[in-house]
Amino acid sequence: MTPVFLLDTHVVLRWIGEPRRLSREQRRLMEKAIARLEPIAISGPTLLEIAALQESGRLKVDMRDIFSTLETNPVFQILPITFEIAIETTFLRALRDPIDRVIVATSRVHRLPLLTSDQSIVESSLTAIVA
Repeated sequence: MTPVFLLDTHVVLRWIGEPRRLSREQRRLMEKAIARLEPIAISGPTLLEIAALQESGRLKVDMRDIFSTLETNPVFQILPITFEIAIETTFLRALRDPIDRVIVATSRVHRLPLLTSDQSIVESSLTAIVA
């Protein structure tokens, strides 16, 4: 089954650790997809970003708990970097963060709306957004 949308890293972290920090629309979409067992996509580099946040001490939840939640819930689907996604990142110079470029490229290649609160991504208008 095709995922209904792609999650930005901070949406993943908020959903697992602080769901009240999500927008009302993001929370509604997440709850609806999970209740219907619809796949929700996460870009592979999001896992690296979570690990980097753990290493920097900026995570409030242990990354192993986050990864366990993602791994054991069949709703979450990790999308790897492909050649097409890597090529797509070269067209996203408006975004400075390389992980953001990969997440947006993943959204574009898979034609999935991106759930994000990242203003630089929202303002770039490079992909369909659910803010």
